[in-house]
Amino acid sequence: MSDHHLMGPFVRRFLLEELVADRNLTPNTQKSYRDTIRLLFGFLADRHATDPTRATVEQVDATVARSFLAHLEDDRGNSISTRNQRLAALHSLFRFIGRLVPELVDHAAQIQAIPLRRTAAPVMSYLDKHEMAALLAVPDCHRALGRRDYALLLLLYNTGARATEAAQVTVADLNLGTSPSVRFHGKGRKIRTCPLWARTVEILRDLLGVRLDGPREAPVFLNVRRQPITRYGVHALVARTVEKAAETVPSLRDKRVSPHTIRHTTAVHLLRAGVDINTIRAWLGHVSLETTNRYAEVDLEMKAEALRTCAVCGPNPTSKSSPSWHTDGELMSFLASL
Repeated sequence: MSDHHLMGPFVRRFLLEELVADRNLTPNTQKSYRDTIRLLFGFLADRHATDPTRATVEQVDATVARSFLAHLEDDRGNSISTRNQRLAALHSLFRFIGRLVPELVDHAAQIQAIPLRRTAAPVMSYLDKHEMAALLAVPDCHRALGRRDYALLLLLYNTGARATEAAQVTVADLNLGTSPSVRFHGKGRKIRTCPLWARTVEILRDLLGVRLDGPREAPVFLNVRRQPITRYGVHALVARTVEKAAETVPSLRDKRVSPHTIRHTTAVHLLRAGVDINTIRAWLGHVSLETTNRYAEVDLEMKAEALRTCAVCGPNPTSKSSPSWHTDGELMSFLASL
């Protein structure tokens, strides 16, 4: 087998040239592709006694690729979604190889022909208002750590931010003056701005204190070692808060609550308040409106209200009374600032 068909040089060019220089993918996506290749090389070493430095493109055929995918599910316990993510990385790698070496086009096409597996959309969990209130009641705001926890939880609920987005917020990302807002650096290097409630502004000002006049690039949320909090720290905060809140609101024990659950909660509560679905899409940073539409599908309260409206014994459908959110001054001011 000629050396120019070794996997190593192709992998190096794929990770450094294709992903970084040519496609300019985000660091997280680059790491995901890298991890897929690392797992593949480990599989080749364990199952086929192949030194990764000597593995060739021809060795990784469609049969080996399918075995690798089965290994991910059966041995590593990966979900179908994760399996599909790994397969998408292999598709990209071999598409790149096929472009570089014409004689490997057919070989690459066989791997690219391996289909993604269909998977049912996971049940979207969210919190009712009393459950979210229970979470916000847990932090002890008389302590510095409690004030940080409360501010972070309130920001997550106010904005629907992802854990990573909230962890990476800096002082420069905050506008706590007129039309207060926060800027998030989201997935795919997309930047979006979310308005802040007056209460959130008050809490952030109290949390930051003199740091508001310090370095603009300083992170807003710090851990106990005064280092920037990580997304793992955000997840840990939510987990221990839920455990404590469940003592007073037992329904929380029946739900898997993560920072993303709070994100779903924000979307559902905005939808119940009458906020337009397109506004919610921009608020959460969704690329597709179809993603945002899922919130309308899971909200049982809205479905029940629709059923009551249509029922013979329900409210008069010709009634001209205004929706309750029309009279909610704080909400209307909030929406006007978008």
